[in-house]
Amino acid sequence: MMSDLAIRLVPDELWEIVGPLIPEFAPRRQGGGTAPVDDRMVFTAIVYVLTSGCAWRHLPAEFGVSVPTAHRRFAAWSGAGLWPRLRDAVLEEPGTRGQLEWAAAIVEAATARSAT
Repeated sequence: MMSDLAIRLVPDELWEIVGPLIPEFAPRRQGGGTAPVDDRMVFTAIVYVLTSGCAWRHLPAEFGVSVPTAHRRFAAWSGAGLWPRLRDAVLEEPGTRGQLEWAAAIVEAATARSAT
């Protein structure tokens, strides 16, 4: 169950656009570990870090995603070009006016973070 904060950060309408853009999870080569964390939970945790401006190490536990997982997926998704694809998808999707400004803020923050 997602919290009210998580739903506000990544509403269903935005997730419908983002979900198909996220690269398929590839487990790390060394094996072991735990089951993969749900992509929406990870994306929501990343959006929180990006839009709040907090450091990765201050990611609240309530998101159910560890700091290393969130940061590792952010780096992987940035390398896979998720953020420009998200921007383009929101611009191309009819009826996404309400999501456009929020998606633009997410993409801008992600671009700034991935450049550092």
